[in-house]
Amino acid sequence: MEFNAKLQQLRTNAGLTQEQLAEKLFVSRVTVSKWESGRGYPNIESLKLIAKVFSVLVDELLSGDELITIAENQTREASRNICSLVFGVLDFMSALLLVLPFFGNQKGEHVEFVALPALNISYDILLVSYIAVITTTIFGVAELAMQNLKSPFWLRLKIGISSCLSVFSVLLFIMTRQPYASSFLLCLLVLKGILLIKKE
Repeated sequence: MEFNAKLQQLRTNAGLTQEQLAEKLFVSRVTVSKWESGRGYPNIESLKLIAKVFSVLVDELLSGDELITIAENQTREASRNICSLVFGVLDFMSALLLVLPFFGNQKGEHVEFVALPALNISYDILLVSYIAVITTTIFGVAELAMQNLKSPFWLRLKIGISSCLSVFSVLLFIMTRQPYASSFLLCLLVLKGILLIKKE
């Protein structure tokens, strides 16, 4: 018997509705319904609670294949969470351009290295630079703030926007001949690429 049928049978035998079981497991009724219809599996913590509620062993609830599926799902989810967290941190690190001397100011024959606010370049280029750095930083904060949002749409959108902001910033600072700033941002972009490759 598959997990979904076992769960439904145990719940019915115990005289519980899906809503009552959901309350005992600290999940929504929709989640219990999803498990019982075979459209998903609980995580390990929920499995332990189910076993406790019905006084059975976890092994009695699942077949070997189902246990492997749950473990694989949890591993994938943990990997996505780590990737999401690191993307947010990397985007937030763009704020370092506002305080660290990554930019070169020409002073006669010498070059003085300064942070972005002290850079002497045309107003238009400086404005675009500020917009790129601040937008990336704010997006990094948003990524970290919405860490628990599991929507697949948001995850795809987040990776796309983050990557585009990074590519734009790298190209901007290459075109404005700021090698240290562009190298720093390129390193962050490469780290994102490595994370995406590892995630697949």
